[in-house]
Amino acid sequence: MLWKLLVRYLQPQRRLLIAVVVFQLAQSVASLYLPTLNADIIDLGVARGDTGYILRVGSLMLFITLLQIACAVTAVYFGAKAAMGMGRDLRGAIFSRVGGFSEQEVTRFGPASLITRSTNDVQQVQQLVLMSATLMVAAPMLSIGGVVMAVRQDAQLSWLIAVSVPALLIGVGLIVSRMVPLFRLMQLRIDAVNRVLREQLAGIRVVRAFVREDLETERFAGANADVTDTALRAGRLMALAFPVVMLVLNVSSVAVIWFGSFRIEDGSMQVGTLVAFLSYLLQILMSVMMATFMAVMIPRAAVSADRIGEVLETESSVRPPANPVVFAEQTGTARGELEMREVGFAYPGAERPVLSGVSFTAAAGRTTAVIGSTGSGKTTLVNLMPRLFDATSGSVRMGGVDVRELHPDLLWGHIGLVPQRPYLFSGTVRSNLLYGKPDATEEELWRALATAQAEDFVRQMEGGLDAPVSQGGTNVSGGQRQRLAIARALVKRPELYIFDDSFSSLDTATDARLRQALRRDTAGATLVIIAQRVSSIVDADQILVLDGGRIVGRGTHRELLETSETYREIVSSQLAAEEAA
Repeated sequence: MLWKLLVRYLQPQRRLLIAVVVFQLAQSVASLYLPTLNADIIDLGVARGDTGYILRVGSLMLFITLLQIACAVTAVYFGAKAAMGMGRDLRGAIFSRVGGFSEQEVTRFGPASLITRSTNDVQQVQQLVLMSATLMVAAPMLSIGGVVMAVRQDAQLSWLIAVSVPALLIGVGLIVSRMVPLFRLMQLRIDAVNRVLREQLAGIRVVRAFVREDLETERFAGANADVTDTALRAGRLMALAFPVVMLVLNVSSVAVIWFGSFRIEDGSMQVGTLVAFLSYLLQILMSVMMATFMAVMIPRAAVSADRIGEVLETESSVRPPANPVVFAEQTGTARGELEMREVGFAYPGAERPVLSGVSFTAAAGRTTAVIGSTGSGKTTLVNLMPRLFDATSGSVRMGGVDVRELHPDLLWGHIGLVPQRPYLFSGTVRSNLLYGKPDATEEELWRALATAQAEDFVRQMEGGLDAPVSQGGTNVSGGQRQRLAIARALVKRPELYIFDDSFSSLDTATDARLRQALRRDTAGATLVIIAQRVSSIVDADQILVLDGGRIVGRGTHRELLETSETYREIVSSQLAAEEAA
């Protein structure tokens, strides 16, 4: 998977990579030429006392060194640019893929893991590319060139290369092989830290309300300690790699000097040649050491690449149709009309379905309400309407067309959804309202706010429509956040409105005014209201009673009081609760 990602996402950076190879080649050639010049200075300059030769060759060495530095800096610049470009494209690809996931895929991966994969995992692959451009490209050039130049200097000592390089590779290979499972475990434990931290930040009010700060501190400390322990174990192995490399380097240097001294003594080798051979051997081993550091990074990057690839290769269970259809006006069915035909839904691996045999029609210009106890399947039913899930049996139809035959953008463009937990984005009141209709006029915004019973408090906010809204809308109350979310859907003016228990944070008087205003402002549109509170749906044209994933009653409020035992129980329990209060 790592190789596939590199080939795919480095393709647009190929010109930069070619430049990296060219400049790294130039600086490698310069590095390989310097020991030979140094040997000439010793043998032809110092040994003969030729100061002019020393100055001439020394000046040439200085020029080559400056050229080497310039080429190395340029190569690193182009390598960093290529790595950053690849990281940008990879994060964009992950974001695009996750944006197309249904609720099922998001739940399977988990938000914490998806965040880790698009940040830390991408950073690991990006860091590998950067270090490859800096070290890995030069390493084979220096090692191969070093072998050639060392053999040219003295072939009889080349057996030392054949011994020291494999020894270094074996030692480092044993260390790296033990690091691979640790790096995989580290990424999983980073996921765990992100998950715990995300839960604690999102539920900070609950934590404080139940005075559980100590427990949550211990829970985070445990997850943090797991990451620390894994990182320390990997760090110890990584720290062991450097002494192994230095041991081989030093032993090889001593061996070269030891055996080379005998050849100098018998006159078959000059001092400059010995110094040059030693320099080339050190260059070869240093190249192997650079490759070693890369080998240490590759396992972790490979683990991260597998996790990234898992996201990129996961197809959404809600897929756009190959040949999407459009709403057919000639059928005589209004676009906002919602129909469910024997709909069933079961989560993967579940023992029994959440919904079974659900059939109803929510007609345009009418209000259809769904009520039921906790766990009856109301939220799942809501998710099927805008096709956040696909029904496992039966069909969901809008405007007379199966939603699976409509392009998701077309379908969502005709739906205004107010979720059970309204979410506001950081920005202003205006930017949140314009989310559904970017070209809405100020008059349309105030009209939607008035209908949602939010006009009064927005006018009182400093800045009005331009008043700041923090992430998640945490700087406004729960009821205000809910009304702003309703106004956002109203600005869009869709054919189908879905209110998923969207009135629960409102007092009874505000709830009544809102429902009256909705009837006036959404005339002709289809309204589907999911509710826990009976008072919110008494005026609905059709009420569906959901129990155990099945519709056990349907009709108006008065009709259900006479025909549905389940509905009567819900009404009586709420009346008893109100009287007790």
